[in-house]
This record gives sequence, C-alpha cells and structure tokens, in this order.
Amino acid sequence: MMMYAFGLTANTVLNTFWAENSWIAEKLLTATWETMYMVLISTALSYLLGLPLGVILVTTEAGHVLENKWVNYILGVIVNATRSIPFIIFLILVIPFTRLVVGTPIGTVASMVPLTLAAIPFVARMVETSLKEIHWGLIEAAVSMGANAWQVISKVLIPEAMPSIILGVAITTINLVGYSAMAGIVGGGGLGTLAYYYGYQRYEDLIMWATVIVLILFVQCIQIAGDGMAARIINKRR
Repeated sequence: MMMYAFGLTANTVLNTFWAENSWIAEKLLTATWETMYMVLISTALSYLLGLPLGVILVTTEAGHVLENKWVNYILGVIVNATRSIPFIIFLILVIPFTRLVVGTPIGTVASMVPLTLAAIPFVARMVETSLKEIHWGLIEAAVSMGANAWQVISKVLIPEAMPSIILGVAITTINLVGYSAMAGIVGGGGLGTLAYYYGYQRYEDLIMWATVIVLILFVQCIQIAGDGMAARIINKRR
C-alpha cells in the first residue's frame, strides 16, 4: 500500500513538474534549431570563401606555384587584423554591414553575417596549415610532370589535405557554436539568447543547465562526425 501511495505521489510530482516546465522544452527545441541553423550555414559560407583564401595564402608564398609576395603579404595582414578582433567587438563593428545585408542587426539570420565574416580568416589559416603539411616532394613531382597551378591545387593540394581540412571544419563549427552564444547575448537568437535572457536574467537554473547540456552534446556530435569522416578518408588510402 505504501509503495502504491509513493508511486502515485511520484507520478503526481512528475506531472506537476512537466505541466509547470513544458514551456522550457518548447523554447529549448526552438533555440537548438536556431543555433544549428545559424552555425551550419555560417560554417558552409565561411568555407566557401575561406578555403580559396587559404589556398591563395599558400600558393602565393615564395617558391610556390603562384608566387606573388605582395598578394601574400596584403592578404596575410588583412587576415591577421581580422582575427585579432575579439568576436564580441567584431559583432558590434559589423552592425552597419549586417543591417545593409539583411535589414536588421538582430535575429538568427542577422547573426550569420558576423559569424561568417569572423570565421573566414580563421578558416583561411586552418586551410593554410593543412596545405602546408603536404610534403613538398608531391608538389614538385606534379610540376615536373607538367601540371599547371590549377592542377596542382585541385589534384594534389586539396585531395592530400582533405582529412586535415575536414578536421578543421569540425573545429571551425565548434568555434562558431561558442560565437553564436555570444551573439545570442545581443539578441542573435539560439541557445545563447535563451541562456542569457531566461537562464541568467530570470534566474531559471533549469534552463541554464539544459542549455549547457545541449551545447555539450552538440559539440560532441560535431567532433565525432569530423573524426569519423577524416578517418574514413585515411582508411581508403591505405
């Protein structure tokens, strides 16, 4: 009889808890989708622009297939200058450009503009590092067989660096998850907005912890996917 009463009490407590906090699950799902949307789109856009930039940074170095010291120097200065600005400050600096592009500096879509712009130089340096890991002998062999600059890039540099580039995609995506949380503090949407406005300002500890758990799971999934894809490519070469 006592066990039955305890079961009823526990069931009542759970039903009451869910009735009072069901709105949290709804907001958490919405915020999670917003974060995934802005992060994945921003990652794709940053690689669309950052990958060619990284290739140019490598191939315009002294002795490489597209040697051009002035192009290399100017692009290097721009990339370093952009990377030196903390994201929260960069977010404010690009508000006029964000408003010009999407019409408003607030919201999930608006957050993609600073996220993408901030990630491009980071991606460029990640790609540059990946390409520089390739043994110079492979490039020399391709050139000696008559390959032009485009063929060296498309047939040697990119394919050989692909596992490292994929790992770089995972790292970039994880960094953008953190950036998106900062963007959320100024109305960027996603889990950052949820954690700040509800978890911090309204003292809803449950929301704060739920947000942290979702972010941890999100990051773990990204890293596992990146490691798995890179390992699959390496195994195919063996």
